[in-house]
Amino acid sequence: MATTDTSSPYLVLARKYRPLSFAGLIGQDAMVQTLRNAFKSGRIHHAFILTGVRGVGKTTTARILARAFNYEDETGRHPTLDFEKEGVHDRAIIEGRHVDVVEMDAASNTGINDIREIIDSVKYGPVSAPYKVYIIDEVHMLSTAAFNGLLKTLEEPPPYVKFIFATTEIRKVPVTILSRCMRFDLRRVPPETMTAHLVDLLGREGIDYEPEALAMIVRAGEGSVRDNQSLLDQAISHGDGKVTTATVKAMLGLGDRARTIDLFEALMSGNIGGALENLRELYDAGADPQTIIADLCDFTHLVTRIKIVPAAADDVSLTPDERSRGAQLAQKLGMRALSRTWQILFKGYDEVQQAGNALQAAEMVLVRLAYAADLPTPDELIAKLGNLPAPSTAQTAPVARGTSGGPQAARQYQPEVAPRFEAAPAPQPVPQSTPQALANPRSYAELVALAGEKRDLIVKHALESSLRPVSIGDARLEVALVENADPGIIQTLSARLKTWTGRQWMITLKTDAQHVPTLREQREERQEAVRQEAHQDPLVQAILETFPGATVRVTVKQEQIPIEAYADAIRDSDEDDE
Repeated sequence: MATTDTSSPYLVLARKYRPLSFAGLIGQDAMVQTLRNAFKSGRIHHAFILTGVRGVGKTTTARILARAFNYEDETGRHPTLDFEKEGVHDRAIIEGRHVDVVEMDAASNTGINDIREIIDSVKYGPVSAPYKVYIIDEVHMLSTAAFNGLLKTLEEPPPYVKFIFATTEIRKVPVTILSRCMRFDLRRVPPETMTAHLVDLLGREGIDYEPEALAMIVRAGEGSVRDNQSLLDQAISHGDGKVTTATVKAMLGLGDRARTIDLFEALMSGNIGGALENLRELYDAGADPQTIIADLCDFTHLVTRIKIVPAAADDVSLTPDERSRGAQLAQKLGMRALSRTWQILFKGYDEVQQAGNALQAAEMVLVRLAYAADLPTPDELIAKLGNLPAPSTAQTAPVARGTSGGPQAARQYQPEVAPRFEAAPAPQPVPQSTPQALANPRSYAELVALAGEKRDLIVKHALESSLRPVSIGDARLEVALVENADPGIIQTLSARLKTWTGRQWMITLKTDAQHVPTLREQREERQEAVRQEAHQDPLVQAILETFPGATVRVTVKQEQIPIEAYADAIRDSDEDDE
């Protein structure tokens, strides 16, 4: 291990190895190439905005750009991206003390007065460098007045001024500012590039490391160079000069990856006893319950990705167990099971976070997941329900005639049939000279269908929900109004029928047929009957017990029987009356 000079203060890796040129900037090749082309052609913009996640290199890039604008050597002043040797102004710019390169943190200088100082100083040229450069970090924090004050200067700056903005919240920057800047999106550094970078740093420092420990750091750093360097610094301190898997696990509060996979396999096989024992062992080893659920989420996502894109198993940040066992599980598990597992774990993560006892909450999440693994898929459940005996529809309750006032018989689960109608005579043949036959509804169902065909939603809704059908015959209709219904619908219905059928209909309003159900009431009763029947199925009961708060939704098709069945229902009713 390399020795450290204790006579000088320690410099953290993020500062010690901060890039001084674009050659040392990692993971941003597209941006560097674009800038190189601009400098080569002399088409250098006066304003730039850099956006990306924290620690990806925005401020570093801004300082390197300032150095590129003001590069000067013994041959003279010439902007360039190739710093073969240190220029006249480079050291002062790198150390942040150059009078012509002004850095401002917009998070602590948000007002118009702070921007006014910049606007006033823009009038004066640079003291010694070719350009006066203003670097404003976290520019999205500026107030509206500050942005407005900057607009004019940003649109028509003096030729010796360059602006460089940096932000993590690009959407909060007004479009008027964005339209005046050349925008660069700094990307998260890929795992393979980040791993190579950290290996290079460890080699320079002379520090030993374990590849699995490095993979954990890269995963936790999420593509941020600064975060990865800071975590590496911390891991070196934890490991007493070495980067080991055990110390990184303890530092990050991670469970053993292999044990996490063991836990996942136990859950997928429905072995809840083994899963709970595995969870307890991880907890006793120092793993946080919420972190364990998060690790299960990560592994579920990994298996899903490998199932869709097998090449995902080649990610360098994965451990050997994740590569091999993840690929095996991707072949065994179906997409529905993986999707269901993700949803349960995702919801369970918040439950563990909010629970007073995190371990108990995590155990309950695993219990739910293990039992859900044994549940059938939706298509399997539908197939099983389809094999049950169909509900009886043979008996149809007779309903009293309009004025008879007889008691209503108990109605059983049945298709949607108008309660009591008289058979209509066969339709008369249409003369050949008539270009198109007018409608001739023979049943209440045909009447509702006619309103639908005519797209008269008001009449259709009234026929289904506001009117109780009593009987229908040749151009005559007997109905009863539901409570609080608008009586004007009768006049509207009469006018519509005359227009649609070419005949004047006699509509009788009955007052003693409130026991006759509307079509909507019939539909709701059928849905409730089907729902109650579904609740009795053991599979449905198992699902409801496994997922507390779940509900059963039932949808019944309105047209379940042919029109001819209405005549059978009417004939049966007539026989009962006799």
